[in-house]
Amino acid sequence: MTPNDGRRAFRTDLWLAGLLIAAGVAIASLSLAEVDHRGSSVQLAQATPQPPTSTPGADSKPTAPEPSPNSGARPHEIAPQPARPDPDALDAGAKPALPPAPPEKVGEPIRPKG
Repeated sequence: MTPNDGRRAFRTDLWLAGLLIAAGVAIASLSLAEVDHRGSSVQLAQATPQPPTSTPGADSKPTAPEPSPNSGARPHEIAPQPARPDPDALDAGAKPALPPAPPEKVGEPIRPKG
């Protein structure tokens, strides 16, 4: 390759790079113009609160029963069951609710504060 060929290839590469940069800038500016144009035409509506109205015929409907004082509360007679049965139950054939933890996940027991 002669020095003129190298210079000509370099010049061609520079023209191509400049052309690609100009095309990218043109596409980006067209995209931003389109986004700006769409953004200005979007109108948002804000709802105003309506005064509450009663349902037609609400006077003739029976009222809902009052909830019991313990609704949703856990019964006190049933004690919570442990996730892992005691050793006597394991000997009797009970299966634990959870699989044993891997050794690397077992940590020191939590000490009470104080």
